[in-house]
Amino acid sequence: MAIDDLYQEILMDHYKNPRNKGKLHDADLEVHAKNPFCGDEVELDIIWDGGRIKDIHFVGQGCVISQASVSLLTEHVKGKTLEEIEEVIQEFSAMIRGELEKIDEDKLDELCALQGVSKFPTRIKCALLAWNTLKKVVQERKAELEGKGKVG
Repeated sequence: MAIDDLYQEILMDHYKNPRNKGKLHDADLEVHAKNPFCGDEVELDIIWDGGRIKDIHFVGQGCVISQASVSLLTEHVKGKTLEEIEEVIQEFSAMIRGELEKIDEDKLDELCALQGVSKFPTRIKCALLAWNTLKKVVQERKAELEGKGKVG
């Protein structure tokens, strides 16, 4: 099986069988994002454990890229610290924008299935919708915890 075929299979699997899809009714935070140009929408429901994501789910609609991306995001960040999440967001975003000379496949794992998006500039926003939303949430959470003296 060619790597492109494998990546296509991963994306279609996450689109047809999304991971962590559905409301978290006891979420500490619900955040909604929409791309008005194409109609992609995601809502992230997050349960915090201090400076770590204890659980994360999503609801949304949109293209294969946006929905597979958010499904992959929930799998990849669950249980990680805010610092670890910031690091993966930075790496993933650089990969999607085609800014990485070498992709760390051990670190990004199945997220590498989205690396081909970098060749289609109009689809970059689809892949990054949930990630940019989570980036803002993580920055806000860090500021909140720093204000309480619990981070840093």
